[in-house]
Order: sequence, then C-alpha cells, then structure tokens
Amino acid sequence: MEKTRVDQWKGILMVLAGASLWGLSGNVAEYLFSHAKFNVNWVVSIRMLSAGVLLLLMALASSHKAKVWNIWRSKKDAVSLFVFSIFGMLGCQFTFFSSIEHGNAATAALLQFLGPVFIILYITVRFRKLPSPREFGAVMLALVGTFCLLTNGNVHAVTVPAAAISWGILSGVASAFYTMYPHALISKWGSIVVVGWSMVIGGGALCFIHPPWEVHGQIWSLVSCSLLLFVILFGTLLAFYLYLDSLRYITPTQTSLLGSAEPLSATVFSCVWMNASFGLVQAIGGLFIILTVFLLTIGKKAEKTDQQKDVEIHKVS
Repeated sequence: MEKTRVDQWKGILMVLAGASLWGLSGNVAEYLFSHAKFNVNWVVSIRMLSAGVLLLLMALASSHKAKVWNIWRSKKDAVSLFVFSIFGMLGCQFTFFSSIEHGNAATAALLQFLGPVFIILYITVRFRKLPSPREFGAVMLALVGTFCLLTNGNVHAVTVPAAAISWGILSGVASAFYTMYPHALISKWGSIVVVGWSMVIGGGALCFIHPPWEVHGQIWSLVSCSLLLFVILFGTLLAFYLYLDSLRYITPTQTSLLGSAEPLSATVFSCVWMNASFGLVQAIGGLFIILTVFLLTIGKKAEKTDQQKDVEIHKVS
C-alpha cells in the first residue's frame, strides 16, 4: 500500500527522534563515566540486560511471541545468535562506550559511523571485486574526514586520546559486523527477538567480567540514577523502537540516511552540555565522515551486487 505524506513525515520524525536519543545517550554515558565514576563494563552490562529483557517482554506481548522461544529450536540459528551476541552486539556496545570513556561521545559516534567503509573493504577482499568509483570516493572521503577529526589539521598533534581512537575504530569494525552478520536471523525471527536475545546474552557475558552487584566507587545520587535510567529506557529501548518502527513508513535507505542525526546530535550535545571543543577542521572532518553514508546510499543503481543487497541497516547504539 502506498504511503501517504503524513505517514512519511511520521517515519522521518520517528527515526530522527530515535537517532537523536542515541546521540544524547552517548553524552549521558560520558557524564556517568567522568562525573559519577561509573565503570564502563558495569554500565554496558546493565544497559544491555535491562533493555534486552524489556524488548523480549515486548515481543512476548506481540505477534512475535512464539518466535521468542522457537529461535532456540534451531541449533544453527542458536549458534548464529551467540556469535552475533558476542562479536556483534556486545562488541559494538562495549567498543563504542569504551571510546566514550577515553574520549567523548561526539568522536566515538563519528568513528563508529565508519562502519559502512569497513563493509566496503570486506566486500572488496571477500569477493575480490574492486569498489565502484562512488565507493572508492566514499572511502577516500572517510579517510580524509578521520584525519581531520583526529588531528584538527596538524599532522604533529593528535587531539584525540589514542585509546579513544583505538576503541572508536574497533567500534566501526564491530558496527560493520553488526550490520552484515544477522541478516538471515532478522529476516527469519524479526529484529525485536534477535536484538532482545543478543542484548541479554551479550550483557550476561559481560557480567562475568564485572558482576552487576559490584558497584564500588560509583557516585550514587538522584542525578546519576536518573541518567542511568535514561540510557536504558530512552537511549536504548525507546530509541530502538522508534528507529525500527519507522521502517513501516519510510524506506531502509531513508532510515539509514536520517540515522546521521546520531553523530550530529552527539556533537551538538557534547559542545553544549559537556563543553567539548571542536576546531573548524575537526568539524569539517566529522561532516566528511557523515557524507560517506550519503554518498554510499543516494543514487544506488538497481544492478547492485547480490552481496550488497544483503547488507541492511539494523542498529542499536
């Protein structure tokens, strides 16, 4: 059925709201790390476990009820779910928040946005196919943007801590894996079931490193508790719901493009709330990184390769 203009605007507003909540939640996490002394392992595990359980409860109350348990009846799908949970979901969440802990939310969000570039590199190596001129241009644009973001134009001075850069680049790699790997699982079982279980499994695995009941050194107050709840309920659960449900009204291409609101909102909130400073060259670098997504998405031909057709954007940040 053809979507009305009202439906399209509804979808646009939903994905913009969801992406903006992701950007804001990164800044909230940065505040918890720097001001309330929260441990990144603890925050990620609590965030994933809480949001995962809530997502599964939502699935049980919907038409996906049977799929919540039936996914475990297939040994192949169960193994794939575990792989995605550890290397995709947990890998993406942990590296992203670690980059925030060592740097800031804006830089972490922009470096994670390099995920599509790593997808291009993977397809090039895996299928021995040179990238198209547009894809090659996107890679070059991303490299120049990253250089500007990290150095502010001065080759002798890196303005971002090395640990933040390392975790941020790993976050981009994990984001690429997160995007490509679960396509078959999500097509068969639905996003809410796959993401819900992967959050529970990934968060549970991280509990072995930092058990949830170990809260020593953290500064508990009404503010820190409220911000933690915001990360769980608004920065994860609501953001995911808005982003996913927007696909009922607009196309995946439009959704992935509008998802660029995440690094933009993260940058704005970092400058306004966290007093982060960005030089002009850094701002241009961040813009270049965001433009890579537009370059890769706008004007795609109908004759896309089969491998590229399998790449869908299914993101939780």
